Amino acid sequence: MSAFLGELIGTAVLILIGCGVVAGVTLNKTKSNGAGWVVITFAWGLAVTFGVFAVGRISGAHLNPALTLALALTGDFPWKDVVPYIAAQMLGAIIGATIVFFHYLPHFKATNDTGTKLGVFSTGPAIKHTYSNLLSEVIGTFLLVFGILFIGANEFTEGLNPVVVGLLIVAIGMALGGTTGYAINPARDLGPRIAHFILPIPGKGSSDWGYSWIPVVGPLIGGALGGLTYKALFTGEINWLFWVLLAVTLIIAFLALATKDQIEE
Repeated sequence: MSAFLGELIGTAVLILIGCGVVAGVTLNKTKSNGAGWVVITFAWGLAVTFGVFAVGRISGAHLNPALTLALALTGDFPWKDVVPYIAAQMLGAIIGATIVFFHYLPHFKATNDTGTKLGVFSTGPAIKHTYSNLLSEVIGTFLLVFGILFIGANEFTEGLNPVVVGLLIVAIGMALGGTTGYAINPARDLGPRIAHFILPIPGKGSSDWGYSWIPVVGPLIGGALGGLTYKALFTGEINWLFWVLLAVTLIIAFLALATKDQIEE
């Protein structure tokens, strides 16, 4: 199996399980309806774990453009493979989301709320505030990439590493996910959002393209900063881009604070 196909399959597994649990918890008349946030966060952690188990030995199981970009920036992944990996991740995410649609087709029909239907596929803020939403995605993805790198620096019993990474996802979801739904992965949000736009979902509404850039740009900034921060702290290698991304993040935080009066209560 090629690395391209590995990333495609691994990301499809990630989205099938992750978006699948959101569908089961939120769509009407499912047996798991109303199971809650804890179930969602644990299932997303397991989604990552099994995605990594599926293709880790083949492609390294990035499953996330933010991680692929971060590893390239730190010199741990060849730049020539960045675009093929991201293309595979996007395609895998669309495929995974499409399978979820067909699996839950009767329940999409039984659900009237258009926001709930979109929420199966993509993330959205609990409170809309552009700079705060963007900062949430930066922080969450910073912790994701920084955490993956420091987890990888430790020795584990063979096969345990994907489980620990999955637990990191659970922790991020529980601690930081309540603001924006913790995309922390451009493919996880944009791929299913494209599927939502294309698929003949009964009674669907807007795909909310106005928000769609935040779960793409935020994770790319946060992931890159997480990778470069790890390099700076643990190896002493400080890249000029580290300072640029740190400045950008601080500016976003300042703008979030400066526009706090615009936040709807």
